[in-house]
Amino acid sequence: MLAESLGAGRLILANALSSFYLHDSKSGLKGALARSGSLEARLARTKKEVRKAQRLRFKVFYKEGGAAVDPKAALTRRDADKFDKHCDHLIVIDRAAKNRFGKIKPKVVGAYRLLRSDVALAKCGFYSAGEYHLAELIRRHPGKRFLELGRSCVLSEYRGKHTIDLLWRGLLTYIRHHDIDALIGCASFDGANPLRHAAALSFLAHHARAEDEWSVRARDERFTAMDILSREAVDAKRALASLPPLIKGYLRVGARFGDGAVIDRKFNTVDVFAVMPVERMDARYCRHFGSEGADSHAA
Repeated sequence: MLAESLGAGRLILANALSSFYLHDSKSGLKGALARSGSLEARLARTKKEVRKAQRLRFKVFYKEGGAAVDPKAALTRRDADKFDKHCDHLIVIDRAAKNRFGKIKPKVVGAYRLLRSDVALAKCGFYSAGEYHLAELIRRHPGKRFLELGRSCVLSEYRGKHTIDLLWRGLLTYIRHHDIDALIGCASFDGANPLRHAAALSFLAHHARAEDEWSVRARDERFTAMDILSREAVDAKRALASLPPLIKGYLRVGARFGDGAVIDRKFNTVDVFAVMPVERMDARYCRHFGSEGADSHAA
C-alpha cells in the first residue's frame, strides 16, 4: 500500500509539474543568455512565463497597434495561437521592476518567438507560410536549418537600445547553439495602408530584394506590389529613416526582403518577408552582439 501510495503521489506531482513547466524545448539552453543592468534575456522556462510574453504581445499588438481583438483574446488578454506551444520564447525580464505597491516584482518587457525548421516541418508548419510561398525556398536548401522569427515586441517604456541589444544577443546565442543557417520571418509596418509606406516599401523592393536561391514571393491571393514608386523617385536617405526599427535592424544585419507585401487586417499591418542567411550576416554586428553576451549565458 505504501509503495502504491508513493507511486500515485509521484504521478500526481509529475502531472502537476507538467502543467507548470514547459515540455522540453530541446533547446539545451539554460540560464541567462545575456544581461545588461537589471535586464536579462533568456528562454521562457514555464508556461506561466509564456503567458506573460503573450500578455505583453496583447498589450503591444492589440492595445497599442490596433489589432482586431477576437473574443478569446479579449477574454484572456493574451495574444496566443496554435504555434506558441511548438516555439521557444526568448524573453527579456527586468529583475528590478516594481509593482504598483513599490515592491520589486520582475516582469517580462520584451519577447521574440522562435520556431526552428525541424520543429515546424514535423509539427506545425511556419506561421509566415500563410502569407508567403515558403515551400520552394525550403526545397532549394536541403539540409539547411531555418529559424523563423516572429511576434517581436517590447514594452513601450523599454524601447531603447539596451532591450533591443539584449534580444539580439540572446538570438545570436540561440543561432550558434542550434547551428542555424538562415533566419526568416515577417516584419511589419503599422497600419494596413501600403500607400502610407510607399517610399520605404519601394526602397526595399528596388534596393534590398532577395534574389536567386533566396527569393520568396507573397502568396498570389495576398500579394501587394511593393514597388509603388519608381527606383528614380525613391529618396533612399528619407526612405531608410522611415523604416520601422525592426526592419531597419534586419537591413543593417544583412537581411533581404521578399517580392510583395501582405496586408494583415487582423493586426492592422503591412507585412514584408525578411530572409537572412547567417553566413551573409554583417560580421560587425555579429561581433558586437556576440562578444557582449559571450560571458553571460550558461548552456
